[in-house]
Amino acid sequence: MANPVRTQQNDSVDALCWRHYGRTAGVTEAVLTANPGLADHGPVLPQGLVVNMPEAQASAPQRQMVNLWN
Repeated sequence: MANPVRTQQNDSVDALCWRHYGRTAGVTEAVLTANPGLADHGPVLPQGLVVNMPEAQASAPQRQMVNLWN
């Protein structure tokens, strides 16, 4: 099952993966596979685009996010 997310200004697939999964390793390819034609938008995705985020595989370790703005 995929969770849809909406892109923000200047988002890339990597930025979406980092924000949604907390990593890019092993999930960027899955997002591109789950969204045929997504790469046709180029490196910066249009704002407001709905992207399906498939469930992450447990094969790659997740990184802990650090928020420096609190």
